[in-house]
Amino acid sequence: MVTPTGAVPEVGRDAGSVHAHLLNLDRPFYLVRDAHGFAAAGSAEHAPGTQVLAAVPPLPPSALGDKRFLTAHGVRQPYMAGSMANGIASAKMVIALAEQGFLASYGAAGVVAQRVDEDLAHIRARLRGIPFACNLIHSPNEPAMERSTVDLCLKHEVRTIEASAFLDLTPQIVRYRLAGLTREASGKVVAHNKVIAKVSRTEVAEKFLRPAPEAMVRELLASGAITADQAEWSRQIPVADDVTAEADSGGHTDRRPLVVLLPEIIAVRDRVQRELGYGQQVRVGAAGGIGTPDAAAAAFALGAAYVVTGSINQATVEAAQSWETKRLLAGAGATDCDMAPSADMFEMGVEVQVLKRGTMFATKAKRLYDVYRAHDGIESIPAAERTGLEERIFQRPLDEVWQDCVRFFQERDPEQISRAHDNSKRRMALIFRWYLGLSSGWSISGTEGRVADYQVWCGPAMGAFNNWVEGTYLAAVENRHAAELATHVMRGAAFTSRVNQLRLAGARLPARACSYVPAPLDSGAWRNQE
Repeated sequence: MVTPTGAVPEVGRDAGSVHAHLLNLDRPFYLVRDAHGFAAAGSAEHAPGTQVLAAVPPLPPSALGDKRFLTAHGVRQPYMAGSMANGIASAKMVIALAEQGFLASYGAAGVVAQRVDEDLAHIRARLRGIPFACNLIHSPNEPAMERSTVDLCLKHEVRTIEASAFLDLTPQIVRYRLAGLTREASGKVVAHNKVIAKVSRTEVAEKFLRPAPEAMVRELLASGAITADQAEWSRQIPVADDVTAEADSGGHTDRRPLVVLLPEIIAVRDRVQRELGYGQQVRVGAAGGIGTPDAAAAAFALGAAYVVTGSINQATVEAAQSWETKRLLAGAGATDCDMAPSADMFEMGVEVQVLKRGTMFATKAKRLYDVYRAHDGIESIPAAERTGLEERIFQRPLDEVWQDCVRFFQERDPEQISRAHDNSKRRMALIFRWYLGLSSGWSISGTEGRVADYQVWCGPAMGAFNNWVEGTYLAAVENRHAAELATHVMRGAAFTSRVNQLRLAGARLPARACSYVPAPLDSGAWRNQE
């Protein structure tokens, strides 16, 4: 565990000393009263006549949540850095976090297969067996991408997939899960391919909490994707090992309150567990709004097995995001977010949460969706309105945009062009998705002249984080390293949990002693975080 800078006095009476004792997480904390008044102590050895008013045991960050998460994923902390699409959760970020004992998910969504192939190979070569995850995003309009990602995860023996934005189970997520099934000599079925499902609805959570659907299993068996034994064993395990309750997050989100969603999904998990009696209970974690120690501590207090961060990692040194965008994120407040149509599920009206401050993307994207709903095809758009779109949003003729779409999908998914050939409405959707898709790329590359079009996935956790670190060394984007942020969030969560335990016991502590303020970590801080 990370110890505070300097020695901790055996007995502390001022706010600074009380804070130091609370931050000494691998030691118990005693609030006592002696002949000199109230004091904090880290030992049970007290002077005669000393009265112990309250006490809490050691609480290193690794003791938070569910220790089975640590064992299952081979990590040192119940903390996960969730995937950010288009490779923003980069190979560099995954490696940096994994080397410090945190689970990190590579942002494969929206990334071409060749680059996913290269990045997964690079991560595996660098980590040499250290666990990590890869994102699999539900792609109802581009099933080839979903299939390709699973193919590459199986090829590179990626042992954990973070399944996100799923509305229902698909053959690809089930194929990945079942292809890793074996049975031990004892008869126990072992799932070597782990699934962490990030969901925001209980009905979707339940699909991952139950065994794979029989009809889907039969289809996979008939196609040769799984063996007869694996088809049989599938009845004994759930589709997911972990289910993340995704509340008000950046990107795809239903903006649900975590205090409502997390208990709901835990209750569904418990009901399914009572019904099916799995040998290992599915763990439930928390995501969405997790950007500060207080938020993480609250999630653990609600029963989260682990916490997942997202938005805050986008403004770190290791994120594959432009410095222009990182600085926009560093200036965001908790209310500087808005909802906008998503590129991958545009036709379905699905929205993503994005940064509002410093960009006009949300307003422009909503305009495109309104036009899409109002007209039967690209040719039906009135001339004046079409000119406005070309000048103020696309900054080029729509006919040229369509030619770009043709070239893009011929390499990536030719079926998209075939489906749009005699369907003007479909062509309009692909043209509008051109803007939605490229807008995140402009943000990643820092394209000049396109700042107003930057699509930056962001939730209120970003603003909360900025408020927390204001006035500290982490206020500067250049100092934000993903593993260091993770360390501070988890240390602070343990610290805050101890403070809350003492308050519940009726203890009164100096206000200045009860806040965790991030200070630079020494070189050994990341090497022993237990």
